[in-house]
Amino acid sequence: MSVFVSNQHMYVQFIDDVAGVTLAAVSTLGGGEARKNDVETAKSLGKAAADALKGKGIETVVFDRGGFSYSGRVKALADAAREAGLSF
Repeated sequence: MSVFVSNQHMYVQFIDDVAGVTLAAVSTLGGGEARKNDVETAKSLGKAAADALKGKGIETVVFDRGGFSYSGRVKALADAAREAGLSF
Protein backbone atom coordinates (compact mmCIF):
# COMPACT_ATOMS: atom_id res chain seq x y z
CA MET A 1 0.00 0.00 0.00
CA SER A 2 1.90 3.01 -1.29
CA VAL A 3 0.59 6.46 -0.33
CA PHE A 4 1.36 9.79 -2.00
CA VAL A 5 -0.08 13.10 -0.81
CA SER A 6 0.24 16.33 -2.79
CA ASN A 7 -1.15 19.76 -2.02
CA GLN A 8 -4.28 19.01 -4.05
CA HIS A 9 -4.76 15.22 -4.15
CA MET A 10 -4.13 11.90 -2.42
CA TYR A 11 -3.19 8.66 -4.17
CA VAL A 12 -3.04 5.05 -2.96
CA GLN A 13 -1.58 2.17 -4.98
CA PHE A 14 -1.38 -1.50 -4.11
CA ILE A 15 1.71 -2.86 -5.84
CA ASP A 16 2.90 -6.44 -6.22
CA ASP A 17 6.67 -5.90 -6.08
CA VAL A 18 7.48 -9.44 -7.21
CA ALA A 19 5.35 -9.32 -10.37
CA GLY A 20 5.87 -5.58 -10.87
CA VAL A 21 2.18 -4.80 -11.34
CA THR A 22 -0.34 -2.50 -9.70
CA LEU A 23 -3.16 -4.54 -8.18
CA ALA A 24 -5.47 -1.60 -7.41
CA ALA A 25 -5.30 2.18 -7.21
CA VAL A 26 -7.58 4.90 -5.86
CA SER A 27 -7.18 8.65 -5.67
CA THR A 28 -9.06 11.89 -5.21
CA LEU A 29 -8.79 12.56 -8.96
CA GLY A 30 -11.88 12.29 -11.13
CA GLY A 31 -15.35 11.47 -9.97
CA GLY A 32 -16.87 14.61 -11.46
CA GLU A 33 -17.09 16.58 -8.24
CA ALA A 34 -14.36 18.64 -6.63
CA ARG A 35 -12.96 16.81 -3.62
CA LYS A 36 -11.27 18.48 -0.73
CA ASN A 37 -7.82 17.35 0.30
CA ASP A 38 -8.59 17.06 4.02
CA VAL A 39 -8.80 14.46 6.78
CA GLU A 40 -12.42 13.53 5.99
CA THR A 41 -11.54 12.86 2.36
CA ALA A 42 -8.54 10.81 3.50
CA LYS A 43 -10.87 8.65 5.59
CA SER A 44 -13.19 7.97 2.65
CA LEU A 45 -10.18 7.24 0.42
CA GLY A 46 -8.82 4.77 2.98
CA LYS A 47 -12.14 2.92 3.03
CA ALA A 48 -12.35 2.93 -0.77
CA ALA A 49 -8.78 1.62 -1.00
CA ALA A 50 -9.52 -1.23 1.41
CA ASP A 51 -12.71 -2.14 -0.45
CA ALA A 52 -10.87 -2.15 -3.80
CA LEU A 53 -8.24 -4.57 -2.52
CA LYS A 54 -10.55 -6.78 -0.49
CA GLY A 55 -12.57 -7.28 -3.68
CA LYS A 56 -9.47 -9.03 -5.03
CA GLY A 57 -9.26 -11.28 -1.97
CA ILE A 58 -6.25 -9.56 -0.36
CA GLU A 59 -6.47 -8.44 3.25
CA THR A 60 -2.82 -8.08 4.37
CA VAL A 61 -0.50 -5.40 2.97
CA VAL A 62 2.69 -3.53 3.78
CA PHE A 63 2.09 0.18 4.45
CA ASP A 64 4.50 2.55 2.67
CA ARG A 65 3.83 6.16 3.65
CA GLY A 66 6.36 7.38 1.08
CA GLY A 67 8.35 9.44 3.57
CA PHE A 68 5.32 11.46 4.62
CA SER A 69 4.80 12.08 8.32
CA TYR A 70 2.40 9.62 9.95
CA SER A 71 -0.08 12.28 11.04
CA GLY A 72 -3.07 14.15 9.69
CA ARG A 73 -4.26 12.87 6.32
CA VAL A 74 -1.85 9.92 6.15
CA LYS A 75 -2.87 8.68 9.58
CA ALA A 76 -6.58 9.16 8.82
CA LEU A 77 -6.22 7.21 5.57
CA ALA A 78 -4.36 4.35 7.32
CA ASP A 79 -6.82 4.19 10.21
CA ALA A 80 -9.80 4.08 7.85
CA ALA A 81 -8.20 1.31 5.79
CA ARG A 82 -7.62 -0.71 8.99
CA GLU A 83 -11.20 -0.15 10.12
CA ALA A 84 -12.40 -1.36 6.70
CA GLY A 85 -10.56 -4.65 7.19
CA LEU A 86 -7.01 -4.28 5.87
CA SER A 87 -4.23 -5.58 8.05
CA PHE A 88 -0.79 -3.92 8.17
